[in-house]
Amino acid sequence: MRKKMLLLLPLCLMAAAVVWASAAGDAGDPLASLSYLNGTFTSKVDAAVDSRLSGTQGTGTVWTVGAEGSSSSAAAWTEVRLKRDDLLQAMTGDGVLLLAGAGQVSYASGAVVDVTDGAVIPSGESLKARHRYLVAEDTAANFVITSKTAVVDWQGASTFHLSTAVDYNAMAFALKAMHLFQGSYTGYGQGFDLEAPPTRLQALIMFIRVLGEESEALAWNGVCPFADVQAGSNGARYVGYAYEKGYTNGYSATEFRPSSPVNARQYTEFILRALGYSSAANTNLSDALSRAQSAGLLTEGEAAMLQRAPFLRAELVYISYYALEVPVFGTGRTLAQRLMDKGVFTQFERDNAPAVLNWRM
Repeated sequence: MRKKMLLLLPLCLMAAAVVWASAAGDAGDPLASLSYLNGTFTSKVDAAVDSRLSGTQGTGTVWTVGAEGSSSSAAAWTEVRLKRDDLLQAMTGDGVLLLAGAGQVSYASGAVVDVTDGAVIPSGESLKARHRYLVAEDTAANFVITSKTAVVDWQGASTFHLSTAVDYNAMAFALKAMHLFQGSYTGYGQGFDLEAPPTRLQALIMFIRVLGEESEALAWNGVCPFADVQAGSNGARYVGYAYEKGYTNGYSATEFRPSSPVNARQYTEFILRALGYSSAANTNLSDALSRAQSAGLLTEGEAAMLQRAPFLRAELVYISYYALEVPVFGTGRTLAQRLMDKGVFTQFERDNAPAVLNWRM
């Protein structure tokens, strides 16, 4: 990973923090020019950062937060996945960049500089995605996650305080260890894209995986009937296989709409079909969440949450993870046991998947 600009302001620049905090500029009229911050500024701060961090280097990959209140240092920008109410406590010279999700910064005195805009960001302000933030001299700032999940780049010497919120990230890592969830082509956050709505194609692929039939789908060599699915692609194999097996229907005889978003009822219906509690013949999905409660897939609290919240890949992961413990209809064996019988993952892989606490609602 190419080393990004190191963001520790020298004392001569940080003496202006009080002025910046009292009269913040904006992108149109910044108080510190971007050419200064990205040019002269960079050469001045390299030595200070290297000295402060004693040569500790970030990995350029996803960094896992350790114990509660753990302190860490990174001279290079280092990526971490966080969850709602997780707190990054940053000090003078620390840098933060929000890659996905939502967050907020607060501080009692001093300043936090939006280096991208060349202006001070007021305490209590929401963070802008892909903007670099720098903690000014004599400032202690709290960066808190306000979305269900987030991906953050950080640099410096920070302390992380972890919340007890639902850890969708841990569930995603666990499903990946069991070969049930993979990343997209997004270049950060393991490609999990937990902050984005899932598409019909993504939901279908996940459905085929929890059926334990991914290898059969990828080996399928028929002709996909839908013109809006790229012929010869893996997507065409998944869709054509599922259609031939009667697992899914298109929007029309020629359209599947692979990039259209799915909602909670549609994905829950997919999982109910994987568990044997429904089939593609059922086209009335209005009661999918209540049927999921009857099947033991969802609790009442989870069904209520899915009805009121935007359906993101985080929820897709949540439903899929807890589906593993649900008995498959008429078998007396859980979905996880059936998948192990099919060789999708081993008991060792399941036992050694990243730990997930019980967050059932």
